[in-house]
Order: sequence, then structure tokens, then C-alpha cells
Amino acid sequence: MDKRYQVFVSSTYADLKDERQRVIQTLMEMDCIPAGMELFPAADEDQFAFIKKVIDDCDYYVLIIGGRYGSLTASGISYTEQEYQYAIEKELKVIALLHENPADIPLGKSDLDPALRERLSAFRESVSTGRLVRFWNSANELPGIVALSLSKTIKTYPARGWVRADRVQSADLLVELNEVRKQNELLSRELASRQIEPQPSVAGLAALDDTIELHGTHRYDNRPYSWKASMTWRAIFSAVCPYLVQHPAASTVKDIIKKSAFEVSNSRGYNAALDDQVFQTVSVQLKALGLVKIEYLKTVDGGMGLFWSATPAGDALTLELRTVRR
Repeated sequence: MDKRYQVFVSSTYADLKDERQRVIQTLMEMDCIPAGMELFPAADEDQFAFIKKVIDDCDYYVLIIGGRYGSLTASGISYTEQEYQYAIEKELKVIALLHENPADIPLGKSDLDPALRERLSAFRESVSTGRLVRFWNSANELPGIVALSLSKTIKTYPARGWVRADRVQSADLLVELNEVRKQNELLSRELASRQIEPQPSVAGLAALDDTIELHGTHRYDNRPYSWKASMTWRAIFSAVCPYLVQHPAASTVKDIIKKSAFEVSNSRGYNAALDDQVFQTVSVQLKALGLVKIEYLKTVDGGMGLFWSATPAGDALTLELRTVRR
């Protein structure tokens, strides 16, 4: 099914009008939906609340940096950097286009204030850290750079995109497929309930109310930090168990545990990640406790992957933990 991807174009405006126009024209020729400050008559704090909603709907983010840092927000950073930080927080894939020689940019398109020039330099360094960037010297180079970079990004990191309503499968067919899915889940759970596998006996196995320290990394103010949280096995299973009926992939379960533990840690920031060895320990422990089944199964696209489901004992504990009583 054909998709159209929405791409947010971020930059300072007055000095990069021609560059923005060429990038937007390229996006339209690629059947993408460009979005950016052209939609907004002014830049202020109230306007940024709307810009965030537009970024939320976007699939990719293109950042163009020239010779100006841009006007500052009340928090002391430019509107362009504020947009960039929000895109990173939303985990959008960023295509960064930096002018290769800022010193060669005409004075009329450069910051004369030394403080702003220093901020621009720091912003360029922040964008370039841990990310592949593309450099340009003239507006004429941007269409080719954007077309090549975005095509590769879409292929490597496919996003949700937009689909025309008349190309979506009919509602009747969707209802029918949904009913088949429900019947399949019902039969799978009935079969699983009749095949209770004995759990291995492990001496001194930690109980549900014993604790484990979960830890990982996150970013705050564009700097890496570590976080940690102490949770009981009961609390970890309580966070995961409502989703097990959907037979989630292991990566989905890891994300659920990460979000729950990160909240417990009371840390602030974005791009939180759970240490993979800790997640593997959690997987083995919940399996040893007889609460989950982890199987290597075929995916819908023909590949293979690890998927989680609840055992009968896990289903019973789910009802105990997540039902609402008087």
C-alpha cells in the first residue's frame, strides 16, 4: 500500500528562504508532505504548542543549519533548537544538513553577535554528536542531498506514514479479519491451557516480593546520564501482564518494563533505555517463576522473533493484580 511520509523542515527563516524552498520542493517531488514554519505566521511560546502537535504527526525531521542561530525563546535557546530537541525527545529520525563553511556565509546571513555565534557553534556540535550529518555549501546542492538521505532513511527506518482513505481495505473486510484474529487468540489460549509445561526447580529462587535493581541510560539537556530503579518481581509482572494477551514481541515487553522502571526512578529526560542484560535477567526470572512463556515464533512478514505470553499461573496472577475490587 502506497504511503506518503510527513517531513518537518526546521531552520532559521529569513536567511534560509531559498534553501528551505528547494528542500520543500524536493520533498513534494518525492511524494512527501512537507511541514514547517511556513504554516505559522509568528514564533512564540503559544505557537510552539501547536508546532509540537505538527511534529507529533511527522515521520521524519530535516534540520538545516546556516549562519544564524536564530531568535531566542524565553528559556534562552533558539526556536530552531527548541524544535530539534522536541523531535529528538519524540525519537524522530533526524536528517541534519549543516553548512560546511559557516565563515564563508555572507555577513547579511550570519550572526554578528559573538554570543549568538558561540551558541550556533555549540548547536552545530550538539547536532553532530552521535549522528551522521550532511554538509552543503550552496542551495543548489540541497535537493540531491535531501533526496539521497531521505530515501536511505525511509528504507532503513520505515515510519507509519499516511495512506489515502480510498486505498484502505474496506471496513467489512477489517471486521472479518478482526473476528478471525479473535478466534485464533481464543484457540491459542485454550491450547496453551491444556499444555502446562513443568517449570525447572531452582534452589533459592527470588520470590515475587523480592526486589531487583533495574538500570539503564537516558539523556537530559543533551547529555547522557544513567538511571536506576528498585522494583519487586510482582511490580514488574504487574506492569507487563495486561499486554501478554496480545503475544507481544520481546522488544515491546522490554519497552514496557523500561517505561515503568524509568517512572519509578524519578529521573527526568528522554531517550531512556533499559540495560539489555538486566532485561534478559527479568525474562529468565519471570519464566522460572512460571508466569510467562517465551517462544521463538514466525512473524507476520515471514521472519522469526521472540514472543511473550502468559502461562495459566500468569493468567491467575494477572487477575489477582489487575482486577478492580470494591
